[in-house]
Amino acid sequence: MVTMTYQELLVENRDLQKKEQVSTARITSLEHQLAQLYKLIGGFKSESFITETVIDQLSLFSGDTVETIEETPQETITYTRDKQKHRGRNALPEHLPVREVIIEPEGDTTGLKKIGEEVSETLEYTPASLVKRRTIRPKYAKADGDGVLIAPLPTRPIDKAIVEACLLAHILVSKYIDHLPFYRQIRMFKRDFGWEPAQSTMGDWMAGCCKLLDPLYNALKQKILASDYIQADESPIKVLDSDKKGRTHQGYQWVYHNPVQKLVIFNYRPGRGPNGPKELLAGYKGHLQCDGYSVYDKIGADPDITLAGCLVHARRKFHDALDSDKKRSQTVLGLFRKMYLEERNIKEGTPDDFGKRKLLREKKIKPLLAQIKTWIGAEQFKVLPKSPIGKAMAYFINQYPKLNAIFDDGRIELDNNLIENAIRPMAIGRKNYLFCGSHDAAQNAAMLYSFFGSCKMQNINPREWLEDTLQRIPDHSIQKLEELLPGYQIKV
Repeated sequence: MVTMTYQELLVENRDLQKKEQVSTARITSLEHQLAQLYKLIGGFKSESFITETVIDQLSLFSGDTVETIEETPQETITYTRDKQKHRGRNALPEHLPVREVIIEPEGDTTGLKKIGEEVSETLEYTPASLVKRRTIRPKYAKADGDGVLIAPLPTRPIDKAIVEACLLAHILVSKYIDHLPFYRQIRMFKRDFGWEPAQSTMGDWMAGCCKLLDPLYNALKQKILASDYIQADESPIKVLDSDKKGRTHQGYQWVYHNPVQKLVIFNYRPGRGPNGPKELLAGYKGHLQCDGYSVYDKIGADPDITLAGCLVHARRKFHDALDSDKKRSQTVLGLFRKMYLEERNIKEGTPDDFGKRKLLREKKIKPLLAQIKTWIGAEQFKVLPKSPIGKAMAYFINQYPKLNAIFDDGRIELDNNLIENAIRPMAIGRKNYLFCGSHDAAQNAAMLYSFFGSCKMQNINPREWLEDTLQRIPDHSIQKLEELLPGYQIKV
């Protein structure tokens, strides 16, 4: 029979307790991951948060103690109000063409005096149409018999192709903005017009357009990198790989956005490593706003680059921890809400004065950020490091120097939401066309998403912009390409 001393029993008991704590933490972490998967499977993942705290509360901190925010008592209030009249239908746009239809009474109107008329407006739909453009160039024999006189053919975007710029613009906008893959567009052409182009032909047209637009894409890249403040993010995209039969390669679209100029550029890379962004950002000087992905830390090692953080990514961690630690999560989310309310007021009051915006942020928002840091310092040892709330706290502390850099310049946004909005059309599109046919096709897609994303940010019709650009760029001076960028065109 084996006997154990009291000291040995204590040691064994501590080991069992430690194992139990580790197991509990592991179970909690797995339950949290499962809950997040259920949310993703169930549909849209909302991060909205209506705080239960008093907005104009006093500071969380009184002396050396840390106080949590208490819930506001609720009461039911009933009242009456006048019923508002319905405002009616929205007015039809004035720029639409009008087709008038006059309906005379059935009776004889001879000798009757017209005293007015009733006018009602409805909307018709005229389907799009394909038109054969027949270019006729008369030929004339010169009087002295010295050759023939004939007008030169107008320059077309793709030489010897049957498509004009307007059709190319329609096809590319349909794919990359309306998310219609080529095979669906072919079905529509066949159904509506009895015309069935080959899918490979449409792919060649797209490649031809991208070859033509490549110098403009480089001009866009230079325009963005010439700034001293840009945002960066990355998003996965599947690409067929000839070396992997029947399988796709996980590539990435790296996105760089200039919020001040409202320009964005997508840059495809086969991987998520640092080589791609390091190559593109070579020589860049200024602030780079990004999330906590470690690759950006390597880029930030360059003394000419200052990393700025993203409040949304920091906030998201606490939102994800709501299910496992509601009270602590709500405490921090309430402070994030106050920061964004202050930011809204500051932006409305200083639409173009970035210097004043910087001063107001330092006075009204920066102390709230420091308040969260102080609160975490007092609470982080009361939670398990691997729990959702523990991970949220650790992420915030690690990112705090970058978050502080937001206040270096009034132009810097509080978060990367603008660049995530630019990525969203690509995320919707890849659910429709599933993958790109090659690495070159993925870079061509990056080029078009760059132009269309810039059009969207500047409220420019992308089809009209692309049609105009495809018509002008073949004969445009290479030294003046910037004139063709979205928002920079010379109005004729």
